[in-house]
Amino acid sequence: MNTKVLLTFLLGLTLIAACASPATQPPPTPTFIALPTSTLLIGTPPTAALTPGASTPLPGVTVTGIAPTNPSTICGDPQVTALIDSFKTAILTSDGQLLSSLVSPSRGMDVAYFRDGTVITYQPEHAKFLFETTFEVDWGAEPGSGAMKRGSFHDVVLPELVRIFNQPYTLHCNELKLGGATYEPVWEYQNEYYSIHFPGTPENGNMDWHTWVTGIEYVSGKPYVYALIQYFWEP
Repeated sequence: MNTKVLLTFLLGLTLIAACASPATQPPPTPTFIALPTSTLLIGTPPTAALTPGASTPLPGVTVTGIAPTNPSTICGDPQVTALIDSFKTAILTSDGQLLSSLVSPSRGMDVAYFRDGTVITYQPEHAKFLFETTFEVDWGAEPGSGAMKRGSFHDVVLPELVRIFNQPYTLHCNELKLGGATYEPVWEYQNEYYSIHFPGTPENGNMDWHTWVTGIEYVSGKPYVYALIQYFWEP
């Protein structure tokens, strides 16, 4: 009897313990840790330094001249030959005021001592002081030697302009008039021009030929100088 009571008591305790056991808990929800978002910095590519009035050829690509937009416009205009005469006078007399009045008021005057050298742009207000200023610029590398040419307009460019105007030169409209050259002459502007050409001397085999090409454009119906580029024989 006591044994039955004991067994019954133990069975009851077992059932009570089973009922009291907590239900199985679901696994905890995982916590996601957000990773910091990367910041992508997009750099601006450096802007290439541009030579005023000049184009930059791609490696291995030959740049050819650009034909004038309105060919033969200046060739029969007496205003243009008068402009060149006035330009000659300004150079030979070092008349800055006169030179300033001949420079294009719309874009100034590009000057290159070497055909493929540095191009310096002078506005009309600068041109009036070109015969007296000592401000020096780098004009580029000498053909052959590679030595850098540095100096003022007065000391570098002016003597060569004076030299050609003191020689028996000829004028050639919209034609790159050169002597024997070791390179392909190029005129990279769209507007028209005159070649001021000295053919050289027989005693030097005409290798001392010399040309200043003068770009000419119309502003309000009047011609002005917008470019001066020098060509000569190069080794």
